[in-house]
Amino acid sequence: MLGISRQAYYQWCAAPVCQRDFDDAHLINAALEIHADDPADGYRFIADELARRGFTASENR
Repeated sequence: MLGISRQAYYQWCAAPVCQRDFDDAHLINAALEIHADDPADGYRFIADELARRGFTASENR
């Protein structure tokens, strides 16, 4: 139905989430929360606010 084998799906489900993906998810959630508070704020404000909250964000991450 989705074009992937059943074995590949179950292997993907069983694999643990790597630390980078876990950290990225927290970073994205924090950025979305900041944006939801005031959608007019730009990326510089969001980056500064993330830094104040202890997140490391850069162009590559």
